[in-house]
Amino acid sequence: MVNVQMTKYSKHVQTEMTFPDSTLANTLFGVHNENLHRIAAATDTKIHARGNNVVIEGDNIASELAENILNQLYGLIGEGYPVYPNDVDYAANVLGRDRHASLKHIFLDTIYIKANKQSVAPKSPMQKAYIDAIRKFDIVFGIGPAGTGKTYLAMAMAVSELAKKKVNRIILTRPAVEAGEALGFLPGDLAEKVNPYLRPLYDALHDMMKIEKASALMEHGIIEVAPLAFMRGRTLNDSFVILDEAQNSTSEQMKMFLTRIGYNSKAVITGDITQSDLPAGRASGLVEARDLLKDISDIAFVFFTKKDVVRHRLVQKIIEAYERREQLKAES
Repeated sequence: MVNVQMTKYSKHVQTEMTFPDSTLANTLFGVHNENLHRIAAATDTKIHARGNNVVIEGDNIASELAENILNQLYGLIGEGYPVYPNDVDYAANVLGRDRHASLKHIFLDTIYIKANKQSVAPKSPMQKAYIDAIRKFDIVFGIGPAGTGKTYLAMAMAVSELAKKKVNRIILTRPAVEAGEALGFLPGDLAEKVNPYLRPLYDALHDMMKIEKASALMEHGIIEVAPLAFMRGRTLNDSFVILDEAQNSTSEQMKMFLTRIGYNSKAVITGDITQSDLPAGRASGLVEARDLLKDISDIAFVFFTKKDVVRHRLVQKIIEAYERREQLKAES
């Protein structure tokens, strides 16, 4: 149990916390107290370490937030969860938005990847809701900005389902927008022409398993990476299908894709409706699907925001800057 003592000053609260287990406390504090520095920066407090103790100085709300982060991270470490510096940032983001949130409920919901003997875990309540939706529903839409883990978590779930033999194959696809009529003018054979558009899918896949293993599975048709146009005329049974960058699909392509889903299959459709590369005036299949299918109870829609970004801390600020610009344009 963590011991907490509080001393009130005119505008600040000083909170002293004692962590009984020195090994867990050292892990919590981080190398050279890096984790404490991150928590202090995120909460606008001052945090000083003294042995197994920390002293938090700041206003009441900020100090309570820092105390909550430290308590919950200490509990995670006690459960064997390896807390990294980025996890500290995610924890501050989650608890800063909802002080009643449970980091254990979110972070300990692990997706096991047998291919590389590693695991993937959600880093925000919305990521947790997303993987819960993928478990429950056969068709799931993950919509939101880059960096929110839409494709990465879907890929982790696909590899996990394949390892458990719940599906027989994984199919990864995305539109090759610029290909269109100009595809024939690009150098190389067909594979060389479309591979640049599929590269992000290969990158995510190779994060889940060794390149040699992935290549072997692709040679046997167990994993397939292909442009969206190649899905036409097929019926996808016993498959986990991921359509990435779906905002670049046309209305016709989205309808074609969704009607390919066969028995014992799951489909996850990801995209950012603010980043369409379709020609001006061409409607996005993702936007249309969102509007047409939102009332079908067996289809899940999960909407991410910039607050769910789990890349570098600056990514969230970059997204906010672009949003402000777009808002100013709309108002002018």
